[in-house]
Amino acid sequence: MNWNPYPLTIIGLAIISTPMIAQAKIYASVEQAQKLLLPNKQLHQTPILIDKELQEKMRVASSIRHPFQGNRIWKANDGSWFVVDEVVGKHEMITYAVGLNPAGSITGIEILEYVESYGYEVAEAQWRNQFVGKNIDDPIKLNQDIQNIGGATLSCKHIADGVKRVAVLHDLVLKHMKSK
Repeated sequence: MNWNPYPLTIIGLAIISTPMIAQAKIYASVEQAQKLLLPNKQLHQTPILIDKELQEKMRVASSIRHPFQGNRIWKANDGSWFVVDEVVGKHEMITYAVGLNPAGSITGIEILEYVESYGYEVAEAQWRNQFVGKNIDDPIKLNQDIQNIGGATLSCKHIADGVKRVAVLHDLVLKHMKSK
């Protein structure tokens, strides 16, 4: 018996067996995001120590297990804050930034780097604008006060949870820090 494969079958098998390679897309640098979220503000890097107790309080409030890095926090002279964080999308890390006014309300979020193969719609302004004005008293939860994007459910959920974590950080620590 001779095997004569149909040429399109071979092409199809080759396409299916080719691994999907995620390309990192950088949407904004930290400096660009600072200018977008807190325009005309002079920022000073203000790292803080995130001890186990604080890490646990932030985890409980947001359900984000990936540890928060306290070295990516900046404060403006007026008491506004700029915080860079990262969460897992579906498989890869998403780096994003949150701007907060002195009272702790979110002035905006920016996606800095997105590596997933799909779900990049989280970087679109229409979706990100849902966070503006939210604070610690808001749920900041997917399908409650933050709408989902079909095909990007995990990215949407994890970013929303991450933004909640930043709001909790402001409430527990940042709002109590004295200005320089």
